[in-house]
Amino acid sequence: MITAGCASVPVPHADIAVAQAAVQAADSPDTAKYAGAQLQLAVSKLEAARVAEQAKDNVSARRMAEEAQVDAQAAVAAASAARARKAAEDARDAARVLAEELARQAGR
Repeated sequence: MITAGCASVPVPHADIAVAQAAVQAADSPDTAKYAGAQLQLAVSKLEAARVAEQAKDNVSARRMAEEAQVDAQAAVAAASAARARKAAEDARDAARVLAEELARQAGR
């Protein structure tokens, strides 16, 4: 009976393909630098989805593929936020250096 229940769940080829695309899109040097743990989690869940698919555990395969996709998207968002923070810090530092230089020149 349990096997029949699992057999009624469609094979999640499309879910795994979408997750694979999300992980590939997220796999960049910036994402690895700023959100490496989240990216690795997505990769691990994608692999778990493939293993579950091979074991014909379609429910687990679909769930892991969906989680891999979400984790990959979260990694991209986290990396983007980190880059924005870094850019803001750099701009703040540049403004401070400029203000110090202007103050120094005004004091001459």
